[in-house]
Amino acid sequence: MSQSHFTWFDLAGVPHDKTYVAANIAVTGILVAYSLAARVALGSGEKAIQPAGKLSLKGFSEALVEFVDGMIKMVLGDHGKHYIPLFGSIFFFILFNNLFGLLPGMTAATSNINAAFAVGVFSFLVYNAIGLKHGGLHYVAHFAGPVWWLAWLMIPIELISHCVRPFSLGIRLSVNMTADHTILGTFIDLTKVVVPVIFYGMGTFVSFIQAFVFTILSMVYVLMATADDH
Repeated sequence: MSQSHFTWFDLAGVPHDKTYVAANIAVTGILVAYSLAARVALGSGEKAIQPAGKLSLKGFSEALVEFVDGMIKMVLGDHGKHYIPLFGSIFFFILFNNLFGLLPGMTAATSNINAAFAVGVFSFLVYNAIGLKHGGLHYVAHFAGPVWWLAWLMIPIELISHCVRPFSLGIRLSVNMTADHTILGTFIDLTKVVVPVIFYGMGTFVSFIQAFVFTILSMVYVLMATADDH
């Protein structure tokens, strides 16, 4: 929903320009509670490695983790498994925030450019930190390009290219989620019942796709930062 619309945070006296902060806090609390519940449902010992036999919190959580694991294998290969906590956190944080905005009277923090850009900056810092850890000074040297006499041209181009990435990630996420929730809110106001059901389905799909795209792009940046030809 647009942040100019009523949200339940209004009843708590949260200013409209801070609604996305309240939404972030709420979703973070939900994610922590969900993580703790999923860990308890996982169990220990033999129970932990046994696949869920029915639809349950354990089965749902395992499916999500397997999905993230599949994305990592697709982009980074089998050696990228140790990044599951990192990219799983990014994916779940964005997905839950996106879905939170579909709830009546709620708003998605990811619709706000500040929150979306913050996640983009996090991705930017992480892939550069991984690149430095993986390649050291060799990673820094790749900014100068393949030939030393073009360094004066390549360094500004590479720096601009890298600095644009958090903006592009944040703007893409924010614009798409704002458009999605605005359209949903408009049709709810106009039709109330039947048509909004269709747009709730579309909104859920868009929420998932935006989390998927953001996470995949973050993985690609890590892949580029750890490429052996740097």
